Order: sequence, then structure tokens, then C-alpha cells
Amino acid sequence: MPISNKLDTDQKALEINLNEQIYGTFAEIGAGQEVARIFFKVGAAAGTIAKTMSAYDKTYSDEIYGPETSGRYVCESRLDKMLDHEYNLLTNRLSEIRPNSKFFVFADTVATLNYSRTIKGNGWLGIRFQLEPDSEPNDIVLHVRMLDNTTSQQQSAVGILGVNLLYGIYAYHKDPEKMIRSLVDEIKGRVHIDMIKLSGPDFKIDNRLLAYWLVKHQLAPITMFNASGEAIHPSNLLYKKNIMVVRSNFRPYTVVTQNLIQSGFNQFCEDCKKDNGKPSYIFTEMMPAMKGPEAENDVRDFLERADMLNLLGHSVIVSNCREHEELVDYLNDFKFRKLGIAMGAKKVGKLIRDKYEQYADSSLLLGFGKLFQNRVTLYVYPAKPSKEETFVTSKNVEVPHEIKYLYKHLLDNGRIIDIKEYKEKILHIFTKTALKKIRKGSTDWEQLVPPEIAKYIKENNALGLPPK
Repeated sequence: MPISNKLDTDQKALEINLNEQIYGTFAEIGAGQEVARIFFKVGAAAGTIAKTMSAYDKTYSDEIYGPETSGRYVCESRLDKMLDHEYNLLTNRLSEIRPNSKFFVFADTVATLNYSRTIKGNGWLGIRFQLEPDSEPNDIVLHVRMLDNTTSQQQSAVGILGVNLLYGIYAYHKDPEKMIRSLVDEIKGRVHIDMIKLSGPDFKIDNRLLAYWLVKHQLAPITMFNASGEAIHPSNLLYKKNIMVVRSNFRPYTVVTQNLIQSGFNQFCEDCKKDNGKPSYIFTEMMPAMKGPEAENDVRDFLERADMLNLLGHSVIVSNCREHEELVDYLNDFKFRKLGIAMGAKKVGKLIRDKYEQYADSSLLLGFGKLFQNRVTLYVYPAKPSKEETFVTSKNVEVPHEIKYLYKHLLDNGRIIDIKEYKEKILHIFTKTALKKIRKGSTDWEQLVPPEIAKYIKENNALGLPPK
């Protein structure tokens, strides 16, 4: 299909309607038939739409797609069932009649803002589609959070997003990053797309990159993927759980990082058992490169860091949350039971000083309250940069004199605690030092990182390691 430089929503829908090959079904649950409505409105829909339906009643929906064991209807499994059912019907009935068609099924299950405002608005959207007639289909699935303050605005945003998604898979399938960016045409700032998966014979793409692009292009503040590199939605793992997050650039993952994560998480799990005994999860968090050589080759930099974290079995949060309280606010939506943030003593000192400077002229209690809300605890790993320098822990970290009593209050109430188990002989190792040695091709950098990481770096000339 022809690709125009800049089309509005109606023009995109009309361009699809005028393409004689693209033909399919719209199945929408929850917010109404917002996406199909736009295709009908612009005209020439008979050439594109085989069927539209809205199985709005839950009982009737279960009769068509089967029941949900979770009892939830706005979920990924419901979307998968809709795509399976409708695509099988479409191809079984029309494959021989329309041999030159590129079939698709668009499906969504959405809950918009309700009257009592207990539901903020979110949904699952997906398409099963062919790029060529009589070919194996591809799937694209995403989760969206609506940010508008009225139901009608959220419904409108869903309609525009659906058009952008359907147009994008045909117009930009050769440029997945452009396809990602186009999803929020006309609705940027009105939605967050916090998970997307793309699969099928026509796409040989690492889905971790999709997660990265969502954050890089500010379509979402946070995305996630598991240790296998599969995109996951935060609600599947975070809802009412105990969570520990380790924030770092992981450039590289050092033996100190490894010890901090292992010891910090073990201590966090013990603390959770004392409180409620619920399962605990750990996530490593990294951010897109903003400057320097990493930003110039950001895809390679990101994938190398992701590979190293996945290699050691870590799930990953990709984040744009520069401030710690931004991360806490986001995770709060999932009603976590307890949140631990593990970091080095030097970083804790900088964090406290930064918060003091940020809120000194307004409200210190409000500023620190945002960070330490709802059972948030900092787990502090000690530092001893050299034999001559002082051994630094949470107890003696340098803080401004004006807030020493506030800081002591946080210590006394267990909101800042030291990690008890650590290896003193490695405390002099810092990430920046290790990275410099790697890029210089020094002979002693391997002892600064775990063996698996050293092997990966050498085999891939990762992180700027000079080739032999």
C-alpha cells in the first residue's frame, strides 16, 4: 500500500479501506466498537470489513470464546482466544472465495474509566494478520493504559490507537521502530503502551527491542521482559507482591553487582517472611543511554546489557524514571506489599543530598515522603574505595547537617538498612573502573566481572572491548 508522510486518523482508515487486498474482522469488547466505527465513518468500508461484533455480555462472550479461569475479561488470555476464534472463522469461510486477500482480525478487550473512578482505564489490543495472500499469519499484541479523565475521551483514544495499529503493521512492517512511534500519532500523552509483542514468519525481531523503543520514545515510563527475553506485563508479576529492584546501568555487571543482588535479595526475602511470608521477586532496572558512545549506538548497547542480565537469570525493567519516587509511584499502581531498592552506600548519600537540595525550599517531609511511601526500604551495600578511605555504610554516609535528624528517623524506623552479608575484598571495584579497563583492553578486567559475563564480553567484543 502507498505510504504517505503524515496522515491523520481518518486518512489512515480510508487508505486501508481503499486497499482491495486488506480484508478482515473487528471484534471488540468493553468500550464499544470504537475502532470499527472509524473505518465505517470514513467510507468504503465494504472493501475492508468482513464482520464486526461486540460480545458485550459476559455470558454470551463465554459462549463464543470460552470462560476465563481468572474471572477477568480485560486480560491477555481473552484477547488470544478472540484472535484464535475469529481468525479461524474468517479463513475457513473465505480463503477459497477471496484467494488474493490479505486477511486480518483486529480484537480488543477494554475497560474505560467507570462512574465511580475505581477503574482508571486499560485494555488489550491485538491483530492477527497476513502480509501476503495465503501466507502464515503474524501476531501483534499490546497493552494500553488510558490517561484521559473522561470515558468518552478514553474511548476516542482507543479508536485512534486501533487505527494506528492496523495502519502501522501494513505501512511500516519493514521499520518496526517507526511502527512503534506511529502508535501514538494524535494521542501522544493520552495513553501509555507498556507492553507489546510481535511474532510471526515475517518478523525476525528481538521483542526486547520493542520494550526498549516504547520507553525510548516515551510511549511508556516502564516496560518489562523476563529472563528468557519475553515481554511481560507488570500486572502479571507485581500485583500485591513483595518486590526488590536493583537500579544500575549494568555497564558492566560486576562481581560487586552480583554480591549486592544476591545478599540484598536474600535479606529482603527474610524480612518479607517476618512480615507476611508472601513470595518475593527481584528485577534489575536499566535506562536508555542518554549521551556518549552508548547513545550513538543505543541498540547494541541496550541488547548487550540485556543479554548479560538475562544470561544470569534476571528479569529486566526498562525505565525512564530518573527520580526514584517516579519508580515508586509507578509500582504503587500494582499495590505492592513491600518494595526494596538495593544500592551502594555512595549512591544513598548522593540520593539524600539531592533530595535535600530539591525540597529544601519547599517541603522536606513531602519530598522524602514521596520516596519512602507505602513500605519502601533502601537496602544499602557498603563501600570502601581504597585502603585509605573510610568504610561507608548507611550509618556514616555523609548527609546535610540540616536533615540529620530526619535521616536518623529513617534509620531508626528501618526505612534505610544495611545489607549484612558482603565481600569486603571486592568493595574497591566500581562499574566505571571496570568499563574503562574493558575499553582499554587491559589484561585484568576479567577478574572484575563474573565468569559468564567475561565470556560473553570476549565472544561479542561487547561494551567497547577492542577486538584482538
